[in-house]
Amino acid sequence: METRELRYFVAVAEELHFGRAAQRLAMAQPPLSRAIQQLERRLGVELLHRSARRVALTEAGSVLLREARAALDAVEAAERRTRRAAAERPGVVLATKAGASTALVSKLLDAYAAEPGAVAVEVMLCGPGEQERMLRDGRADVALLQRPFDTTAGLDSEDLHSERQVVVLPAGHPLAGRPRLSMAEVTALTDLPLPRWPRRDGSCPDGPGPQVRDHTQLFQLIALGRACAVVPESLRTHLRDEHAAVPVADAPAVTTVIAWPPHSRSLAVADLVRTAARLCPTDPRGPGGTGDPDGSGEPDGSGGRGEPRSRH
Repeated sequence: METRELRYFVAVAEELHFGRAAQRLAMAQPPLSRAIQQLERRLGVELLHRSARRVALTEAGSVLLREARAALDAVEAAERRTRRAAAERPGVVLATKAGASTALVSKLLDAYAAEPGAVAVEVMLCGPGEQERMLRDGRADVALLQRPFDTTAGLDSEDLHSERQVVVLPAGHPLAGRPRLSMAEVTALTDLPLPRWPRRDGSCPDGPGPQVRDHTQLFQLIALGRACAVVPESLRTHLRDEHAAVPVADAPAVTTVIAWPPHSRSLAVADLVRTAARLCPTDPRGPGGTGDPDGSGEPDGSGGRGEPRSRH
């Protein structure tokens, strides 16, 4: 399969309409239809159910859509990383969520800058979930991610630290003075619904909560009494007098990890990862030293997958 064919198929599969897909690709509809038919003949499978009224993905089409997106991301990542490697003054691009891990990023940059052979580090501040996409599509060389919000599947990673979560409420709310709450109590707050964050495709899940795209927007909605949110405890530093934070006893722990592509041979990335691991030695007992970071009764068995190979 050619990347051109994959781009054609992804456009049709996402639009589920040949006319809109052709417009998105800036091409005529007949050659687009022929290209998809040729792809189906070559694979020997039906990718799309077509009728006079609608286009729908078959099971095979759903698999190819997932795989095609990953393949196109890999091609784009290879192009971006190749161009960056040829730059006159090569550096490292670090992606991290805006508003999160500020102290960690500052410590990491200062410590890495003191290393012999340190290169320039460009910090890309992202919205929630964007840093993982930037790492996968090659816009970033390394990223700070947070499980369980981000996934490290297909990446190499090193755990840095874990923390518990708190629910942020409007100051003065009847539950604001409680020493702790449960997730059941939080989800039962119908007057303060949990927010809806965008998915990878930009859509938001259904639900009563407001749609949000960044923490500034979220915290303002909470102050106005329109929502509550369960967030990592480190975000307490961004709260104002109109907010209250209460620990959520059974919320899963949030683990900050540093992640990089598994095929990385960058010496600079390897040095940055080693610096981060040295600054944040993982506590095997989990947050608070309990050995039970997620309230599951089992110790956290996750761990890093080793440093990137540092050959050029």
